[in-house]
Amino acid sequence: MISTSEFRSGARLEIDGEPYYIVEFQHVKPGKGGAFVRTKLKSYRTGNVIDRTFRSGEKFEEPNLEEREMQFLYSTGEDYTFMDMSNYEQFTFPKSQLGENVDLLKENTVVKILLYHGQPIAMELPTFMELKVVETDPGIRGDTATGGTKPAVVETGAVIKVPLYLEAGEVIKVDTRTRQYVERARS
Repeated sequence: MISTSEFRSGARLEIDGEPYYIVEFQHVKPGKGGAFVRTKLKSYRTGNVIDRTFRSGEKFEEPNLEEREMQFLYSTGEDYTFMDMSNYEQFTFPKSQLGENVDLLKENTVVKILLYHGQPIAMELPTFMELKVVETDPGIRGDTATGGTKPAVVETGAVIKVPLYLEAGEVIKVDTRTRQYVERARS
């Protein structure tokens, strides 16, 4: 059980039989009446964000979530196959169940899969991934690091904004939380 006094960003709770995590929360003590907590909750299943207000002291069940470390093996169309790192069992999940960053997934990458009653509801990539730029506009002499950005297609098919001076064939480091270019990868 989790109480409203234990709320923090990222805390997981089950509301109406659905798993959510707290994006934002604010404890409010009005001059008149009881204290309450305003929250923004994001659904693991749908990705929708909802606003909810709870009375201070309310308790909630924590969802039955299991986190497993798995290695991405390959994809066939909309299906992605992973291997559990603890028992080498293979699982195939539809793309829709793996979240929005599935296009940054590279073969042999070890990720954390969050399971809810045996079904995957989220995938957590490593914080930084090194990806090769396969297509971008050519860099022009005089383009600087502080200039603008241009779209680049990386080896996984994702489109990332990169500095103007980068060329196709270079390996870059991408922050998977923000999907932003960090730096050139050190070789």
